[in-house]
Amino acid sequence: MTPLLRMTNVQKAFGDNHVLKGIDLDVAKGEMVCLIGASGSGKSTLLRTINLLEPIDDGEILLDGVDISEPGLDPQPVRKRIGLVFQSYNLFPHMSATDNVMLAPRRLKGLSKAELEAPVTTLFERFGLADRMGHYPDQLSGGQQQRVAIIRALAMQPEVLLFDEITSALDPELVAEVLDVLRAVRAEGITMIFATHEMGFARELADKVCFLDRGRILEAGTPDQLFDAPKEERTRQFLSQVL
Repeated sequence: MTPLLRMTNVQKAFGDNHVLKGIDLDVAKGEMVCLIGASGSGKSTLLRTINLLEPIDDGEILLDGVDISEPGLDPQPVRKRIGLVFQSYNLFPHMSATDNVMLAPRRLKGLSKAELEAPVTTLFERFGLADRMGHYPDQLSGGQQQRVAIIRALAMQPEVLLFDEITSALDPELVAEVLDVLRAVRAEGITMIFATHEMGFARELADKVCFLDRGRILEAGTPDQLFDAPKEERTRQFLSQVL
């Protein structure tokens, strides 16, 4: 079966800093892949290349067998299909939670407020924020803002969702509520790639865990394989520090 997403020999450098050094990654439809590794290992850059926020220097990225990484390609159709949730929320402070969520579907899909009202309300209800729809970001807790950011991504009905360390900016007591939201998203079978420091979450929900080290996927496998019987000494060293 052809993977929904395939990265082959993806290279990315910023000046002399070679951040991705030949990434090969297949992600099947409905699969959840967790990216783990030390800060600076390339996890965020990898996600940003998939979403076309960063052009790659070499290699290719295929979505449903079509190369989306060709130079000059219009990124907007791709971003309708691949959503990215950032660790810093990126909500517009002058817009209510509802307007933040509706902005992309209105601009990119041409949907009206009236068409979006019912599905957006349903999303807010599902994630426990029905009473916060009219609130502005500075009236919401960090966990609530992150849930709004996830709702915003889901409102586009993406085929693939990317999450970039979305719990790292949260107070510890707020991490659990965001992870609960991701469990609900996971249960729907949406294809997800998740960069995280939450090893327990990765063990619980991932189909595949990839350990990145200095711009390479050094090791990949099921959670049991990677956490219980890592093959590489560098993987064992990293896990001994975080588990």
